[in-house]
Amino acid sequence: MPTPTPRATRAADPARLAAFNAASAADAERALLDCLDDRHWARRLTAHRPYPDLDALLAAADEASYDLAPGAVAGALADETTALPAAAGPAERTALRAAHAAYESRFGHSFVLCLDACPEDERLDRTLAAIRIRLGNEPDEERLVAADELRRRARARLARLLTPAAGSPRP
Repeated sequence: MPTPTPRATRAADPARLAAFNAASAADAERALLDCLDDRHWARRLTAHRPYPDLDALLAAADEASYDLAPGAVAGALADETTALPAAAGPAERTALRAAHAAYESRFGHSFVLCLDACPEDERLDRTLAAIRIRLGNEPDEERLVAADELRRRARARLARLLTPAAGSPRP
């Protein structure tokens, strides 16, 4: 079952949103491909510009990601990685590598988990727990979970693309 997605918590920078809306199709697609590596998804979002606000863009991104074909999900998963938390020591890195290897062996693709709302000091534990839980999924069920995690990750990246970081000056 897909995870509900909250509305954007910060407004997009009007200048960034305007620049995205006015960018050439090629430039907009390139920016979107950094959020989710699927050309059909990026082209669909590019074609529906201009977006009046971040929530409208995120809603369109969600809708487009729900329509990803299984092959597109597999292709996008091939380009995803879950970075090791900065605080991970040698033992933790070994445990995480072993868990990732078990996951990839079972499902044939990289493990993906959106950790954007997770504090840095909880990421390792959450990642290991999620891998352990998801290893119990059937392949079809896990494909749906992984697709939802891709959607959540793309949404977070898209929000970061158009939202200034806290405390940063406006462009």
